[in-house]
Amino acid sequence: AAHRAAAGAAARTAAAHGYRERAAVDRQLADSKRQLLAFDGRGPGLVTEVFGELAHADRIAVLVPGSDTGLDTYGRFRAAALALHRRLADDAPPGTRTAVVAWLGYETPGTVSTAVATTDRAEEAAPELRAAVREVRAVVGPRPRVSLLCHSYGSVVCARAAAGLDVDDIALVGSPGTGARTVAGLRTRARVWAARGADDWIEHVPHLSAGLFGTTVGFGTDPLSPAFGARVFAAGDGGHSDYFAPGSTSLTNLTRIVLGRTQAVTRD
Repeated sequence: AAHRAAAGAAARTAAAHGYRERAAVDRQLADSKRQLLAFDGRGPGLVTEVFGELAHADRIAVLVPGSDTGLDTYGRFRAAALALHRRLADDAPPGTRTAVVAWLGYETPGTVSTAVATTDRAEEAAPELRAAVREVRAVVGPRPRVSLLCHSYGSVVCARAAAGLDVDDIALVGSPGTGARTVAGLRTRARVWAARGADDWIEHVPHLSAGLFGTTVGFGTDPLSPAFGARVFAAGDGGHSDYFAPGSTSLTNLTRIVLGRTQAVTRD
């Protein structure tokens, strides 16, 4: 309730300053039907929203977004979470309860920016993601299966947070790389998956990594390469923004990963 109240206050502030679109987003988040674990209306804005009954869920997906995601563009990220939530509800076996956590818990870089080519934002975001997963575990307990689904630059964030995270699976989709040379470099006990749509422009991003002026530029090994060692799965012919499109091959396989039906995941 406190987070919804904060969203309501942010909506009034945005409206008073003439930011009508932002005010509309904040107003929607303040609705009594929305389940918010966190909200911050400052700057680009942060929010963590739950779909489903988290406290009673057996299978949970935590979605981590990539570049150009903020409250102004939250509708796109929310649509992905809703599509997954609906597919999980449709495909879950009888008696299995599911929930999705849409975690917009960091200030994402712009696609056309220098920040998107470095690990800096990911380094800043990693502790916040770890805290969010701990909060989810505090709600659901140790037994339910938790999967981390990481899109684009979000895969860099997930890689930085992976060590010590209490999750069962980490899926990297549309990833530019993780900053690690191999799965072993992530230092996680989770199964690590990777996929890229046939029409995803991220395929053409060079897989290089170099130190420059005190930061790391580029993200190294292609997560789909055999050298990296992830479990590569089919994502169909979609583009960079299509991984959660209803009816897509990628959404089908992500659903199977979250449900623990790993033998049914189709491979490229």
